[in-house]
Amino acid sequence: MPSRRKQRTLSAGRTYYKQFNEQIRELARDGVTDFILKDVNGQRYIATAMDGDFRFDVYGVPGQDLGAFMRGPHVRVNNNAQDGVGNTMDDGRIVVDGLAGDVLGYAMRGGRIYVKGDVGYRVGIHMKAYMDQNPVIVVGGKAGDFLGEYMAGGIILLLGMFSGKPDAPVAGRSLGTGMHGGVIYVRGEVPEQQLGPGLHAQPVDSEDLKVIESLVADFAKELKLDTKEILSENFVKIRPFSHRPYGNLYVPA
Repeated sequence: MPSRRKQRTLSAGRTYYKQFNEQIRELARDGVTDFILKDVNGQRYIATAMDGDFRFDVYGVPGQDLGAFMRGPHVRVNNNAQDGVGNTMDDGRIVVDGLAGDVLGYAMRGGRIYVKGDVGYRVGIHMKAYMDQNPVIVVGGKAGDFLGEYMAGGIILLLGMFSGKPDAPVAGRSLGTGMHGGVIYVRGEVPEQQLGPGLHAQPVDSEDLKVIESLVADFAKELKLDTKEILSENFVKIRPFSHRPYGNLYVPA
């Protein structure tokens, strides 16, 4: 028998973030599984370190480290989000129907983060695959500098479509700098000068397309977008040449 779900609506308003998160955790201990959070106004750490099949429907703009260290919850933000979304998350799903800030997905080891619009700097930095977990970030808009910096695993898919920066390149400077694992897919072209040292963009193959099509279908379903429109353009991929890109800088023992 499937477990019964229990819903509760909370208004954040001017409640201090610590007290607000304590309210959420107390309700979770009492069996609440589904949270509708209204009037969210920069409260930090929502769903941080929560483990299990919880759902959060967030109205307003959550503060830093939304979903950090979480393992399992499904979080939907019906607006923009601040920095640190999904910091070191292990599993679960975060959907942002707007923009998101810097260091999104820092060191994430599993789960998925979908952002409809633009994201800030250093998104996906230190992202890594962990055992059977393969983390995914899909960005519908454009990204700032150092996307995928020191990336060690997982997938970043950058679409560049739903952006408030029509004249900006799809990503900022030093895309993929120091990456030694995983893959970054980009819809359309990537200016060569935006790539990190030693990297280049290459056409995707049939296996890559299967991955991209599956991710786009899921992303489009979550955000009510047109899958065919997203897939109407070619994609390129950026992969590291070496798992130790800076190995020659070290003196042998």
